[in-house]
Amino acid sequence: MKEVIRCAVLGLGRLGYWHAENLAHKVKGAELVTVIDPMEGRAEEVAKELGVANWSRDPDVVFHDDQIDAIIIVTPTATHAELIKRAAKNGKHIFVEKPLTQELNDADEVIAVLQQENVFCQVGFMRRFDPAYAEAKRRIEAGDIGKPLYFKAASRDGNVPHEEFIKYSGGIFLDVAIHDYDIARFLMNQDVTSVQSGGNILLESNQFMKKYNDVDQGFTYLTFDGGATGDVETMRIAPYAYDIRGEVVGTEGAIQIGSMRSTDVRLLTPNGSTHDLIQDFPSRFKNAYLLEMIHFIDSLRKGQATLCTAVDGKAALEIAAAATESYLSGEKVELKNSIEKSVI
Repeated sequence: MKEVIRCAVLGLGRLGYWHAENLAHKVKGAELVTVIDPMEGRAEEVAKELGVANWSRDPDVVFHDDQIDAIIIVTPTATHAELIKRAAKNGKHIFVEKPLTQELNDADEVIAVLQQENVFCQVGFMRRFDPAYAEAKRRIEAGDIGKPLYFKAASRDGNVPHEEFIKYSGGIFLDVAIHDYDIARFLMNQDVTSVQSGGNILLESNQFMKKYNDVDQGFTYLTFDGGATGDVETMRIAPYAYDIRGEVVGTEGAIQIGSMRSTDVRLLTPNGSTHDLIQDFPSRFKNAYLLEMIHFIDSLRKGQATLCTAVDGKAALEIAAAATESYLSGEKVELKNSIEKSVI
């Protein structure tokens, strides 16, 4: 077992900063040696704050540093494919935030390079590591609900992104629903074979999304290769909370995942009862981001593949691309599921 994994983080926005902070102070067996961000002063600021020895605006310094074992890529989606390939060709293991790449064709090329260079890659689908989803997976595999028959998910967020973000996000199915597509495959242990999707712009203030073929509310109906079915609801305009829930119905029961409650406290008064609600994704999933990074580092120390590989990333991307195509065409789309399941 390798005792210490020396890491570099590329991209120091909110998620990049969290990953850097976790690697610097909270993940056993990790050493954060370099942080990179192209914005003037940002890398230097984060390095100073976290006590990191090295910083730069230029990612080349990490690709060619023989002391670095792993690179954590938290950059815009359009840059993922090229950065992953460069990291792999320089012998670096990779953690990349979702999605794996922006285009499906790029995903095939990325996977080929990863296999050729024999490096590990974990895609940042943090819900797999959230304690509630992880426990649901354990219970389903233990047979507690029998054979899974139906998957149901709702991802409702009231924090509408600004237009510049929407412009480059790839749309609601790639940007938001892809988390549910991945967790559907994970919990059901089946691949998706077809999708039928649709969507609308429900708020007048979001009419600008039409320019980008995007919506503020969408749905996806899924069929699986094991005979199961499912549906995914996706919303950017929930006015009340950050509401992420899932459910799997089986032949012998059902399991429900997630709650809107920030704390398990209910206030009772003569006027009724109330409880507080989760308002944003940091409140709901910040612990999951730490747990996924612990898993990544532990897997590298043991020299084994991670729980969420590039193949999984490509599968979720294929579902998202098909959902986008279905929304635009109004037709059901069959998936190719073209890549062999292998460990990378």
